[in-house]
Amino acid sequence: MVEPLFRANLSQQPEIGEVVSLDGAEAKHAISVRRMRIGEAIQITDGQGLRVRGEVTSIAERSLALVVKSTERESLPSTRFVLVQALAKGDRDELAIQAATELGAWAIWPWQAERSVSRWDAAKAVKGVDRWQAIVTEAAKQSLRVFEPRVTTPVTTKELASRVGEFDQVLVLDPTASVGLGSVNLDSVGSGPRVPGVGEVAIVVGPEGGISETELNQLEAAGAKRVRLGHEILRTSTAGVAAISALQARLGAWD
Repeated sequence: MVEPLFRANLSQQPEIGEVVSLDGAEAKHAISVRRMRIGEAIQITDGQGLRVRGEVTSIAERSLALVVKSTERESLPSTRFVLVQALAKGDRDELAIQAATELGAWAIWPWQAERSVSRWDAAKAVKGVDRWQAIVTEAAKQSLRVFEPRVTTPVTTKELASRVGEFDQVLVLDPTASVGLGSVNLDSVGSGPRVPGVGEVAIVVGPEGGISETELNQLEAAGAKRVRLGHEILRTSTAGVAAISALQARLGAWD
């Protein structure tokens, strides 16, 4: 059985044999939903790369305690994928960010694209980011990830184009592109401007109506690359997921 993972407020890395408490909503979920019992194995994380494995030693009404069996500080992935997901109607954008997180997305950028049916004004943006963050956080825990992706404030196309230079590569998924995703050169990833040895690749996914030609030209002029995913036309809820999966496979994530 794989130990379930919960988010804990850890000010420092605990020692083996130390007793650590899990409180609040996470403890309630562990007790009431996951039905954790004394003696069962459990994992906790700070969301910043720390994985603590332990055993439940006591359970109260709103908290539980665990004794630490092992600790590990995981290193940053050599390539970090940022999903720039256009706002979409219904729950298609939410399905996209959930699955992308499970597959290793490092961060999520909501994008107010020209053809986005869903529109976030200032008030709705705050609620939207909070909801997306909750979805991403739960997806990270479900997939046992100890790095919790962050959801940024929404960006417009103009803002996105102005920030293309922050990444090693920006790949715009466009079914009319002449270049396929499989031919993208990832060798230069890791020499970008943020963290030495760690590269960031942004994957831009349009809304249901696609990315407008004006937006494609604007992003391409800023240095982004237009790439296609085979001959099929994928939904906004699956395109980014497919791209991340393909790139992760090329980088050996499934080895």
